[in-house]
Amino acid sequence: MAVTNNLRDFLNRLEERLPNDFIHIGRTVAPDRYDVTALLQHLENEKRFPALLFENPLNLKGKASAFPLLSNLFATRRRCAVSLGLEPEDEALPLSLEYAKREEKLIAPVVIPKREARVKEVVKLGEDADLFEFPVVRHHAMDPAPYIDMTPVMKDPEEGFYNVAFLRNMIQGKRRLGIHMSPRHNWQIHRKNEEKKRPTPVAIVISHHPAFYLGALNVSPFGVDDYSRIGAIMGMPLRLTASETWGEEFMVPADAEIIIEGHVLPNIREVEAPFGEFTGYYGPQRLRPVIEVAAITHRRDAIFQHVFVGHRDNWVLGGIPKEGSLFNLIRGIVPTVKAVYFPISGCCRLHCYISIDKKIDGETKQAALAALAGCDFVKHVVVVDADVNIYNEEEVLWAIATRVQAVEDVDIIKNVKGNTLDPSQTDDIMTTKMIIDATCPVQKPFAARVEVPKEALERIKLEDFISRPVLDRLPKI
Repeated sequence: MAVTNNLRDFLNRLEERLPNDFIHIGRTVAPDRYDVTALLQHLENEKRFPALLFENPLNLKGKASAFPLLSNLFATRRRCAVSLGLEPEDEALPLSLEYAKREEKLIAPVVIPKREARVKEVVKLGEDADLFEFPVVRHHAMDPAPYIDMTPVMKDPEEGFYNVAFLRNMIQGKRRLGIHMSPRHNWQIHRKNEEKKRPTPVAIVISHHPAFYLGALNVSPFGVDDYSRIGAIMGMPLRLTASETWGEEFMVPADAEIIIEGHVLPNIREVEAPFGEFTGYYGPQRLRPVIEVAAITHRRDAIFQHVFVGHRDNWVLGGIPKEGSLFNLIRGIVPTVKAVYFPISGCCRLHCYISIDKKIDGETKQAALAALAGCDFVKHVVVVDADVNIYNEEEVLWAIATRVQAVEDVDIIKNVKGNTLDPSQTDDIMTTKMIIDATCPVQKPFAARVEVPKEALERIKLEDFISRPVLDRLPKI
């Protein structure tokens, strides 16, 4: 099933398919005073993760905002499954494999006139552009300011491809943002411009169909056009329109709710952070580049969206694309790979579980090395046999406990490029990574796993012995 291409259609579908997953909040909240994240934390403490639409947030001027605030949309895999046109119960392996299938393609975007683009219904240029009109969220106690944590788009000045990435943007003034870029794709684009003393055009996409953001987090090589990759993940061409600042030289998503256009200024650095990051720790304060806002465009009734960084909303969103991308990469080397999973325990980035139907000793390490090479976030890889359900972390830990001899099955790899936000790193870039082979050997005997005979399982029906009402009353552990 093809997905629709705007946020409104998805929210309508969500209320139809998962009505208990989407809650409207009518009470006034001040997002820059932690009202939003405090409520989300209370829900998390009860292990509840609904998407929330705050209908009456205050803006950064302390006044009623014209923009409702959408929060926690990605906090469950089942909502992500629905965003790709799947069933909610397809949240595990089918979701990863569907992403992997779509990620193998590119669907070129289509261009529509500005007059047909809803994101152009309101256009504010220069001094009329005001970030303080938005209900921007301050997330954690040490954050020095509210942050926009959605997706800046940049365009390579040499080859013309677009790159979309989740990067944090600190509010520093009504038309000024601080931006943090790890040394990856957008950083490389800005470096190319900065070396020639040119500003880097940037457009921040706020509020789009969730499949747009899942597509933005693909793990494609530098040089692949993200607009085309996002179209493949969405299942249809991404609709683009000309920007206000650069015209047809820089295209922006036509079906976004809000676009902030600006320039990353060359050779200017200002203090940015600390900021509560995906790891659940604060990233350190550093000197970082600055964006000067040139224009803001939006729908008349636009919704402002944020991601609850350092929590499931952030983690689940980041994990699913990596599962799909690495599945494709590993399958090219180890065809017997069955599944790839980024668990919550590793912030859906630092731990990677791989299931293979191992036929030859040595395939385990090949699969693990491919994962480490394919995604610099990955720090610890655990490879298990196909009889282990990698979506059940108890089974993965059981495999480690019963199938691993550390001296033989654990490999430590030193001096590897890591992620600058990992608080355990003693160096800003270099880290140590680990591979755990929790598979059974192929060429020598290994103890068989216990199992109840399948014939007995088919013959004995639970409801024949314990009534359904009694079963429903039993506590789940």
